[in-house]
Amino acid sequence: MAKKFQNFINGKWVDAKSGKTFENRNPANWDEIVGTFPKSGKEDVEEAVKAARNAFDSWRLMPAPKRGDILRKVGDIMVARKEELARQMTREMGKVLAETRGDVQEGIDTAYYAGTEGRRLFGHTVPSELPNKYNMAMRVPIGVAGIVTPWNFPMAIPTWKIFPALLCGNTIVFKPASDTPATATSLVEILLEAGVPEGVVNIVHGGGGEVGMAIVSHPEVDLISFTGSTGVGIKISEVASQTLKRVSLELGGKNAQIVMPDADMDLALEGVLWGAFGTTGQRCTATSRLILHEKIHDDFLKMLVDRVEKLKLGDGLQPGVDVGPCVNEGQQKTTQSYVEIGLQQGATLAAGGEIPSDPNLKKGWFYKPTVFSGVKPDHRIAKEEIFGPVLSVIKTKSLDEGIQILNDTIYGLSSSVYTKDVNGAFRAIRDIKAGITYINAPTIGAEAHMPFGGVKQTGNGHREGGWAVYDFFSEWKTVYIDYSGGLQRAQIDNY
Repeated sequence: MAKKFQNFINGKWVDAKSGKTFENRNPANWDEIVGTFPKSGKEDVEEAVKAARNAFDSWRLMPAPKRGDILRKVGDIMVARKEELARQMTREMGKVLAETRGDVQEGIDTAYYAGTEGRRLFGHTVPSELPNKYNMAMRVPIGVAGIVTPWNFPMAIPTWKIFPALLCGNTIVFKPASDTPATATSLVEILLEAGVPEGVVNIVHGGGGEVGMAIVSHPEVDLISFTGSTGVGIKISEVASQTLKRVSLELGGKNAQIVMPDADMDLALEGVLWGAFGTTGQRCTATSRLILHEKIHDDFLKMLVDRVEKLKLGDGLQPGVDVGPCVNEGQQKTTQSYVEIGLQQGATLAAGGEIPSDPNLKKGWFYKPTVFSGVKPDHRIAKEEIFGPVLSVIKTKSLDEGIQILNDTIYGLSSSVYTKDVNGAFRAIRDIKAGITYINAPTIGAEAHMPFGGVKQTGNGHREGGWAVYDFFSEWKTVYIDYSGGLQRAQIDNY
């Protein structure tokens, strides 16, 4: 019998008030049920927000270094449970075990980084323009944070949001993706084991329309942090604006890797294979476009296709597997539909482009790693986010033209240039319109202590990770202390 999971609200594990549930299945073997989860609604969100609001005053008054101590303990527990968490994650969403171990490690790194920030929530002291007066600015907690996360990094992304939010003194209402609720539940269990008090963290499972939007629209939720599609992000922005919530949106990408003739070709090849087909292409930072200089285009494409055709598909828990399944049937169908669009618009299918016929893969949502050549910059497969194992190869005459092609989308998350020319590399860093640029490395591979996010329709300007995220989860408070003993008038003409 499948394991039954529950919501965690106000210090108690509870079913959805409706009594309804949904199944979570293994995308590599759809017959395997990971567990059943509460299919929650607005009334469950109401209880969770109430609990978070009630817990806020006591949690915000705990000294930040003490909150940091709890998060360091979270990191210790995650280290001890790393393999178990990675295997659970692979069963839930399919990516290979080496990647899910990395996903957990990202959470561990984020926990330890957040722990140290408990002693580093720096403010500013500045001179006053008036005598016998002291000026300072400090960071203070905001309130209840609504956290809505995707399925492709079911441990790393929630930790990017929840750990800084908690460290800054906020309380949490957490809605994880319905495709990865077990990993999210494990994260909440670890937070409780580490000593997070009742009501401070609440998890409500269910659909985005029912649970996610109930959190976004709730007047007692003060800020929203969301990672997902640009379309949903726009809707969240519209709804949250009705109550003037602070909102951080980390959205889609259509990332490109440029390869110049002077590049290390073997290194560039390894980079695009990892960038395009790691996590089965299901990353906002995935390499979805490969822009090749015309001088090396044909030779590089031949090398690429040869390697892609040797990638092994299968259950991510099995040794030797390179590429896991799409997360569900819908994602597999989306991938297939974009392959058909690419062919209709005149691109050439160089590799893949079909559901594998291997009977050992029939129970999962697998799709062959796919490469299109002859792609034009205005083709839909070169413009739209696919979120699957599809790579579009585009030819360029120069670095400047390649950068122009790279910039020609509504997105601006990650980017990559392979070259040994230091002048060209710095010109690319300057001219590429993206939140992240890699030189001689693939478009994927964020580090926990660096800001993460993009420009244009990739987000609304906030950043995850590093020091930048702590500004989002805290409020600046300006303080003036006048010890002159008399009325001193600022913003009056004293000159």
